[in-house]
Amino acid sequence: MKRSMTIVIAGLLAAAAAAGAWHWHGDRQASRNAAAPLLAQAQRGDVEDLVSATGTLQPRDYVDVGAQVSGQLEKIHVEVGSVVAEGDLLAEIDSTLYRARVDATRASLENQRAQMLDRQAQLDLATLNYKRQKNLMAAEATTAEQLQTAEATLRSAKAQLAALQAQIRQSESTLRAEEAQLNYAKIYAPMSGTVVSITARQGQTLNTNQQAPVILQIADLSTMTVQAQVSEADVNRLRAGMPVWFTTLGGQDRRWQGTLRKVEPTPVVQNNVVLYNALFDVPNPNRALMPQMTAQVFFVVASARDTLTVPVAALSGLGRRPQA
Repeated sequence: MKRSMTIVIAGLLAAAAAAGAWHWHGDRQASRNAAAPLLAQAQRGDVEDLVSATGTLQPRDYVDVGAQVSGQLEKIHVEVGSVVAEGDLLAEIDSTLYRARVDATRASLENQRAQMLDRQAQLDLATLNYKRQKNLMAAEATTAEQLQTAEATLRSAKAQLAALQAQIRQSESTLRAEEAQLNYAKIYAPMSGTVVSITARQGQTLNTNQQAPVILQIADLSTMTVQAQVSEADVNRLRAGMPVWFTTLGGQDRRWQGTLRKVEPTPVVQNNVVLYNALFDVPNPNRALMPQMTAQVFFVVASARDTLTVPVAALSGLGRRPQA
């Protein structure tokens, strides 16, 4: 019995010793692993000091095409996405009223020009009669009263002719204005580009008495402008002419390059956060960039190319001193 008890105690002591040795070895190994430095190889690469911001894309050049005359919108010849050239017919407004005005003014002008011939003939006759009376007066073959009457008739004929000429000029001016209104009933593209929006409907009545109603918008998508909103803490680091690049959500890590054009001086306040709009342009020959796309923008404050680089973690350690 004593011998069995002795064997059990000896076994327990041996197990405890083994466990202690294993624990001591594990702690020592962990301590060694913790003390061992992490190693990384220095490499050459590019380094950039960046100011980041979020922006949106807009066409650099665009125009709102509106109506200059009132009336029913009879026909829209384009749709969203249509590519148009400057001078292409975009839409037509009912021109019945404007055409009638032009026809009436033309008829009135023709009547005035016909009267012009009659007034000119009367002036010629009055001129001859005055000359005849003047010659007769020199020969004492007429009276002073008849000469005065001939002179008054001549002045009246000249005045009537001048008045009619003024009426003709006024009618010609009215005709030009009414012909312009008639031409405005057809709306042409003021620039080449892509129709990006249509805000009026065919058959809609347009009223230009208050303001010119916008029918559609044309934009040149070959060059886009990025409008990035930069915080007031970073805006003083930006300078016109500095390089900038950005990515888009669906751009598959493609970097688009540009140059900062300007920073608008008037801020935009959103939820008590002051932001400034920074603008730069980017070519878009393949139309890969679309209006209202979101861009993650990076302004390059400073950069170094093909320089020796190490991980940032290697530059900070205990006491904030660089570690070898």
